[in-house]
Amino acid sequence: MKVFVLTGAGISAESGLGTFRDPGGLWRRFDPMRLATPEAFADEPEEVHAFYNLRRQGVREAAPNAAHAALARLEAGLAASGGRLFLCTQNVDDLHERAGSRAVIHMHGELMRARCTACGAGRPWAEDLSVDTACPACGRRGGMRPDVVWFGEVPRHLEAIAAALDESDLFVAIGTSGAVYPAAGFVARAREAGIPTHEINLAPSDTAGLFTEATYGPATQAVPACVDDLLREVSGEVSGKVSGSTP
Repeated sequence: MKVFVLTGAGISAESGLGTFRDPGGLWRRFDPMRLATPEAFADEPEEVHAFYNLRRQGVREAAPNAAHAALARLEAGLAASGGRLFLCTQNVDDLHERAGSRAVIHMHGELMRARCTACGAGRPWAEDLSVDTACPACGRRGGMRPDVVWFGEVPRHLEAIAAALDESDLFVAIGTSGAVYPAAGFVARAREAGIPTHEINLAPSDTAGLFTEATYGPATQAVPACVDDLLREVSGEVSGKVSGSTP
């Protein structure tokens, strides 16, 4: 079985990381046009750095939760049965990796990486950034930025994402608002291809009506339960193939 999982901010909320569009979310409290665009970084780099330094600190202090761990278990279980998990996240945190997931596609970049706007070099980065931070590759100061996708920039890995989605046997969206494109359009693409779709969320998303199945509740409860069901299904398929084989 090939499973495509899309995760959003909701999967990390129980780890203490803020969501974006929910009541009290980051973009309800802060203006994204002042903090999350290339223009904002050019005009007010100190303000942008302060915001992302605070978010980076939050990621450092957060720990993966049971939902992240369940997806790492799903990845291993599918691989053991000859299947595959394609884990695509809109999140810029590293909680999937810290929970044990080996292959994570970050379509919106990674907060724990930095990139130089002068030479383009990127590298892991867990500390604060400032206008005085020098690029380790070219030495320029003032050009180091969080290696995340800002508003007005193109999400990453879109070709690989589209190919994996088209090849999947199941599409699952976890903790997403259904409001941010192109990710919000993945469920429609899956439906057009005849792929079963499952939403796991605290409440129905903006695209809830497009899913063929839904589970609503805290991610730390809903995701492990759904993973258990999937692994039992996969185990049954494998057992059926073995028992039906001929010497």
